[in-house]
Amino acid sequence: MDQYQYNKEELTELVQNRKYTQLAEELTHINEVDAADFISSLDTNTQKMVVFGLLEKDVAADVFANMDRDSQQALISSLNDQQLSTIIEDLATDDAVDMIGELPANIVRKILRIAKPDTRSLINTYLRYPEDSVGSIMTAEFVDLKKTMTVKEAISRIRAVGEDKETIYTCYVTDEKHHLEGIVTIRDLLLAKDDAVVDSLMEKDVISVTTLDDQEKAALLFRKYDFLSMPVVDKENRLVGIVTVDDAVDVMSDEATEDFEKMAAMQPSEKPYLKTGVFELARNRIVWLLVLMISGMVSGSILSHYESAFVLIPILVSFVPMLTDTGGNAGSQASTMIIRGLALGELTPHDWFRIVWKEIRVAVICGTILATVNFARIMLTYRNVQVTVALTVSLTMVCTVCMAKVLGATLPIVAKKLHLDPALMASPMLTTIVDALTLIIYFTVAKELLGI
Repeated sequence: MDQYQYNKEELTELVQNRKYTQLAEELTHINEVDAADFISSLDTNTQKMVVFGLLEKDVAADVFANMDRDSQQALISSLNDQQLSTIIEDLATDDAVDMIGELPANIVRKILRIAKPDTRSLINTYLRYPEDSVGSIMTAEFVDLKKTMTVKEAISRIRAVGEDKETIYTCYVTDEKHHLEGIVTIRDLLLAKDDAVVDSLMEKDVISVTTLDDQEKAALLFRKYDFLSMPVVDKENRLVGIVTVDDAVDVMSDEATEDFEKMAAMQPSEKPYLKTGVFELARNRIVWLLVLMISGMVSGSILSHYESAFVLIPILVSFVPMLTDTGGNAGSQASTMIIRGLALGELTPHDWFRIVWKEIRVAVICGTILATVNFARIMLTYRNVQVTVALTVSLTMVCTVCMAKVLGATLPIVAKKLHLDPALMASPMLTTIVDALTLIIYFTVAKELLGI
């Protein structure tokens, strides 16, 4: 890591000193992703344009695809039509679609205007797919074969068309109407005899996704089966594209980030933190803060309703923060596990009874231990306290932990069943609900045991 940072500083110094010949030589030894990161980090658009112009033509498109959106927009505005057309034609279709989907309308019009008719048509087709669908992340750059081909013919075709394809490791076998019939790997072809027929080598039980499937479904299949690529078909099982593992990793990262933001009671944002404006950050957060603040008033109403209990036994109020915090933590533990399990496909709403039964048993064990420790602490710390007060707090602890864990397990499943994001039922929302119910349990138990 230190060496990479040192090289980056050296390259920046070459830019500042305008030693472009030496810089061009250094750029030939840098990975495309690192080159994109370096260009994106430059201070001015002029510097970005100059350094980008030093790249070799065969790597320029790959570097451009890995740059951040602001830098891409700056370069598009600076490049002439011929330069931009070359980059667009060299970009993988999915990369071009991803980029266009996040650029201003005037920039998009410029790109589509200079793109070749076939490229323009393909991009427009992809842009019509829903934002989070598999169709929006697939690429049409795959190798297709016919099952009647011999191995020799198949390898000849791969050599002829493979240079511009996203991947050649897995080839897709289709019929005359482009229906998906099977897959065959380059390994199988290389190890087979030249006169062997593709039909005898291909895997016919193919796992695929459709263009309208949620992209998260594709990512889960990649995780489960360790695919490098996966075919995408339309409703008539015609092969229209493939999803590659790099796109699946991006989806996993985006989905995880979105879940974290929702679990923290924020509207998801696609921009990096440092490139998101203050007002946009505030807008993403204020809605949930208002909802949680208003819902939190319920706890205040419950406390005021039982105000007479504090007057009779003032010590009761000192245990409220401990009980609500413990309930919130217990609920968060359960909800985090369930939300993650639902996201990974390990759990479904049909598992509700098994999940709740398991959480109840966990809650009884945890609640009993916490209550026992708490009872001993109260009796040792508060010398003049009544045993019934310690018993009230401890019994409330058991009931609260059980309630919180059941709610923490149930609410995400309910959200999933209602086709909502289970992450919405994470810590902030759950804690607010648990706090209110904890107070009700606490004062109900106190009323019965203490007669208040």
